[in-house]
Amino acid sequence: MQTAQRIIYHYRRRRFILCIVLAILTLIVTLGLRYVTERSDNRHEIVEYSQRAIASLEKVLEPIEIARKSLVTLPGIPCDMTQYQLREQAARLQTVRSIALVKDGTLYCSSIFGQRDIPINQLQPKLPSVFPLMTLSTAGSLLKGSPILLLWEPSSLDGQSGVMQVVNIELLAGLTLQPRPPLITQAVLNVANQYLIGQTIYDNQLPLARGHAEHRYHSSRYPFAVIATGPSPERVALQSLPAQLPLALMLSLLIGYITWLASATRMSFSWEINLGIAAREFEVFCQPLVRARDRHCVGVEILLRWNNPRQGWISPDVFIPLAEQQGLIAPLTRYVLAETVRQRHLFPASEQFHIGINVAASHFHNGVIIDDLRRVWFANRPEQQLMLELTERDALPDMDYRVVRELHQMGVELAIDDFGTGQSSLAYLERLHPNVLKIDKSFTAAIGTDAVNSTVTDIIIALGKRLRINLVAEGVETEQQEGYLRRHGVAILQGYLYAKPMPIADFPRWLAGDLPPPAINNDRHMSALTLR
Repeated sequence: MQTAQRIIYHYRRRRFILCIVLAILTLIVTLGLRYVTERSDNRHEIVEYSQRAIASLEKVLEPIEIARKSLVTLPGIPCDMTQYQLREQAARLQTVRSIALVKDGTLYCSSIFGQRDIPINQLQPKLPSVFPLMTLSTAGSLLKGSPILLLWEPSSLDGQSGVMQVVNIELLAGLTLQPRPPLITQAVLNVANQYLIGQTIYDNQLPLARGHAEHRYHSSRYPFAVIATGPSPERVALQSLPAQLPLALMLSLLIGYITWLASATRMSFSWEINLGIAAREFEVFCQPLVRARDRHCVGVEILLRWNNPRQGWISPDVFIPLAEQQGLIAPLTRYVLAETVRQRHLFPASEQFHIGINVAASHFHNGVIIDDLRRVWFANRPEQQLMLELTERDALPDMDYRVVRELHQMGVELAIDDFGTGQSSLAYLERLHPNVLKIDKSFTAAIGTDAVNSTVTDIIIALGKRLRINLVAEGVETEQQEGYLRRHGVAILQGYLYAKPMPIADFPRWLAGDLPPPAINNDRHMSALTLR
């Protein structure tokens, strides 16, 4: 067995390594999460920016489209009859620079210049067109060379007549497509294969800065798209990580410190348990079992308590699960066996007196429990009857049932502890051949109530009788419970009504009647331990 100093050294070393590893993992995870979050926020910002720009342009184009449909009946009507209406529409739309009517390929009326006679293809080579058209172009009059958005609506089947609207796109794009560095360094209006950047229109290919990416979003109502260009969201997120480093370092150091504190009372128990065994800090208690008909003591259940000098009393509910996780439940059971044998003279020296010791299913593997019993229990030839209590939740693997058979041959009785709370089946009972079923205290507490557990209690009692298995009821605290169980044939009872768990050294005094009856509400935090 390791010395206490060696145990403490390994314990502190493992705590330190754990803290460092968790701190580094926290740093990596924090920076990783910040990167993923920042990248997601960047993508969302680009989408939101583009959708807002598209919505703004659509809002401008919507009344223009409505007006165009109302003007499409005008081509062919003399200019002096339509000029006023064209000017009125242009003034009302505000964003429209001019409206022109085309008849047989000739622009004959303009909202600005009035009556004209110019072939339309001289002003705009793409016109006339059989199909409605939206395109970027440059102004041929007024502000010559300035970018415009040209809208064409044909009014004849051959496309030679129609309405042309010119939108002041330079001003409109300047208001709606403002860059937002560092994520969006440039916003571009794309119509067909043309790209408007500032006052310049590029055909066929968008000029893109080195290392920049484009994010293209199309309007669902009109044939245009908004392109946001700039560094990729991943690159911007990566560039922002150094600013997140101080906070991530603080968080990782905090996690490391919290882990150091937490491991002192949780993860470190594996070493604390070894230290407790080496320093004999564990104390063996017992709780009597009495006959229901006369309250005569017929045995005890051995329990374990841990008075840790560094942390005080530690509940079995804490150190037993941790001992199971760390593979230390078997050493604890050996400790209980050794201490029970050493103090066996305090119990009645009779084979009719049972000593129950809780054993985990893992202790059965490869016959380890048999070796331990031969070395610790049978080597000292105790006169009392040994009973091993196996919890129902710890079902044995098939390979360990041979150990059960050998235990029966050695004269060791078997009990299923906390019966009714696990998931065993009748096949499990048949293969284990238990001598005793211990009814869990939750079912005992339900006696006299309408709870489902009360019905389960009756079923367990009937099952025990049918299979001819002795029954022990745990957690008996009232005369009503005692009377009910006695009338229903439960022969052995255990609970605070008779005695609370006590050090083995106090058992002779209790047996002699020198100890006062237990207080039902006392010592609740020291409830019975099951080694599982």
